[in-house]
Amino acid sequence: MKAFSPILQSPFFWAGLAAAAVLIVFLFLWLRRRTTRSFLQEVLRQSQEHRDQEIEAILLRVKDAFGSLSLDVLAKNNEAFLQLARESLTQHTQAASSELEGKRQLIDRSIEGIRGEMKKVEEMVASFEKDREKKYGELAAQLRNTAEGTTRLQETTYQLREALSSQRARGQWGERMAEDVLRLSGFQEGVNYRKQKTMEAGGGRPDFTFFLPNGLRINMDVKFPFDNYLRYLETNEDGEKARRKDRFLKDVRARVREITTREYINPEDNTLDYALLFIPNENVYSFIQEEDACLLDDALKTNIILCSPLTLYAILAVIRQSVESFNLEKVTSEILAHMAAFRKQWEAFILSMDKMGKRIEDAKQEFDHLVSTRKNQLERPLRKIEKMRQHQGMLSATEAEDEDAEEEGGETEEPETENGG
Repeated sequence: MKAFSPILQSPFFWAGLAAAAVLIVFLFLWLRRRTTRSFLQEVLRQSQEHRDQEIEAILLRVKDAFGSLSLDVLAKNNEAFLQLARESLTQHTQAASSELEGKRQLIDRSIEGIRGEMKKVEEMVASFEKDREKKYGELAAQLRNTAEGTTRLQETTYQLREALSSQRARGQWGERMAEDVLRLSGFQEGVNYRKQKTMEAGGGRPDFTFFLPNGLRINMDVKFPFDNYLRYLETNEDGEKARRKDRFLKDVRARVREITTREYINPEDNTLDYALLFIPNENVYSFIQEEDACLLDDALKTNIILCSPLTLYAILAVIRQSVESFNLEKVTSEILAHMAAFRKQWEAFILSMDKMGKRIEDAKQEFDHLVSTRKNQLERPLRKIEKMRQHQGMLSATEAEDEDAEEEGGETEEPETENGG
């Protein structure tokens, strides 16, 4: 069935199949119409012959029954009987013709329907043809694009192979891949890492040094042996591939041993007890895991961690998270220290406020004492003096009234004296 799936998916197959089906239906209906017409004619012919035979049989029976006496009477009525038979035959013929005409009209309607279906099939075939041309054009364009992409990929692969043939170029390529991963992880040179700086204590020169909390560091080397791996990919001979594979795995182990001797792990330089060896290709990393699964464990026993771009991204994520957690803890400690100092100052402020409040309360009490007791004590002599002044003022007013009265009395007496004299 799978072998016929391309034929079944072809639009030409279905268009041809539809056209053949329409042609078969049309031939079937045409043959059916012709056969029906012949059949009706044959039925009419046989019916007429059968009626003629029945008439002759009736005449023979009548002739036998009545003999020659009634033959003349029968001959006279024979013409009327034949006329009646002809009328009956005509009616049957007209009925058969009407039925035949109805069937012919039905066949014509069926043919019209078939023509409509054939027109739809033709339109469908035309649509399939247009769609086929469009899809074939798109397919041709895609094939051209694929061919161009394949050509560019081959050129890029060749250039990459040429570049990887040089040890210096391999180192630069590894650095470029590592920098891409660092950039993707959000690391910045001089802030999160430094590049190709000689170590102060050991004198080693790692490709990358990552900064960790508490002044710790971890070093990474990106130079990786690819020579035998490339030759392994280029050769097609099984024996040669096996030899190149073994040499490549030996080169990797030798590279691990070489890193352990470069003092990338040096407590005097505040490094961790581990160093990183970067493999700038996931396929190579997978190849090492598949062909020598113990190599990664053996390297880890010597405190060397082999990492691909993906695993390096995970390691950098852990480093960044640890740095952020340490900074957060540091900031939190500083905030707590400031909070302790603030609490101390706040307690002193509250104590001073309490003292000031107490003093203000004492001053208020003293003020109330001055306003009430002292004021009353001071106002008491003033009230006495006021009473004395008011009392003295009342005496002076009485004396003045007496003097006024005496003066008025003296003035009235003098006229009487004058009158009397």
